[in-house]
Amino acid sequence: MATERFRTTPVARVLQVCLHLLVAGLLALSVARAAVGRDGDPAAVAAAASAMAAVYAVGPKLAAVHRSRRGAALWLALLGVTWVGLLVATQDGVWLAFPLYFLELHLLGRRSGLVAVGLTAAAAIGAWSWHQHGFNLAAAIGPALGAAVATATVLGYQALYRESEERRRLIDELTAARADLAAAHHAAGVLAERERLAREIHDTLAQSLSSIQLLLRAAQRALPERTEAAAGYVEQARQAAQDNLDEARRFVRALTPPALDGDSLPVALERLCATTTAHSALPVHLHVSGDPVRLPAAQEIALLRIAQSALGNTVRHAKASRAEVTLSYMEGEVALDVFDDGAGFDPVAVAGRTGGEGGFGLPSMRARARALGGSFTVESAPGQGTALAVQLPVQLPVGEVAP
Repeated sequence: MATERFRTTPVARVLQVCLHLLVAGLLALSVARAAVGRDGDPAAVAAAASAMAAVYAVGPKLAAVHRSRRGAALWLALLGVTWVGLLVATQDGVWLAFPLYFLELHLLGRRSGLVAVGLTAAAAIGAWSWHQHGFNLAAAIGPALGAAVATATVLGYQALYRESEERRRLIDELTAARADLAAAHHAAGVLAERERLAREIHDTLAQSLSSIQLLLRAAQRALPERTEAAAGYVEQARQAAQDNLDEARRFVRALTPPALDGDSLPVALERLCATTTAHSALPVHLHVSGDPVRLPAAQEIALLRIAQSALGNTVRHAKASRAEVTLSYMEGEVALDVFDDGAGFDPVAVAGRTGGEGGFGLPSMRARARALGGSFTVESAPGQGTALAVQLPVQLPVGEVAP
């Protein structure tokens, strides 16, 4: 509490300096008036003024005065005793009541300070009346008015200080909240970028590397008897590696996949089906229904990536004899279905075993669909193949047909 009372601002420091100057000036004025014979014995006034000045000068240097109200009260009591001595020596000592009001209100708190101010005002009025050999209303007006002005000034400053501290606290909280929000946004951005890279790696690089692995195994089996076939497999693997490199460079830059660069989605899906068939010997056929139109880039990229991931899963896990990809253009919606007649699986059992949805592939496909406001469903059972369905809402440009 004492720390808060003595926390100084530039305005408070200026007021303290002014108060010190006021005390010094009033003491000097009292001594000067006594020296020229205006009021009181010069020696007595000088001694009383010196004692009060010494006590006043020592107070701000005492740590106890700053740390506790008890220490402040003891110092003020000693200062009051020296002031009373000055009041006895000269009636000019009444002037010192005004700076004492400020000290008492500042150091003792509101309730104790008001009591001290009242006692000081009463002492000033009594001393003035004693020197004047009688009481009159004019003798009471000065000290009482000074007490009222000092009280209003100190209480008003304290109210402004509390309001300023509250505003400072709110600003600090707001600044901290903004810093926390910025950190949360940064963390969310980092996580989102990691998820994007993870999806791109899974749907492109991982799928292509699996194809390269299958091609190199086929080339290994063909050697040494069928060197021409092995060379064909190696060439396909080399081309897949080149495509993989192009994909890596483009998704790092968040650009359009090479398969969509200048081509429509149906053309890119047709190329994907043909490449999958060539690399894995799994027959994959594309069916397009409705009138093909150019979709927003985000929808075309998502559908192509989902098809790549789904066919990659089919090649690696399904042991299927065929796969079908269907792209359907409808009013306000586009749908992609991928079906295979492979071994299938139990989606519930796979989700429970992995704690998710069956590895990273299915969650990645679902995340892509949901990010665009669409839906993603999986239907499968052991021995009955697998069907994936994606529906995305789109605003199709009227009359714009894809090449």
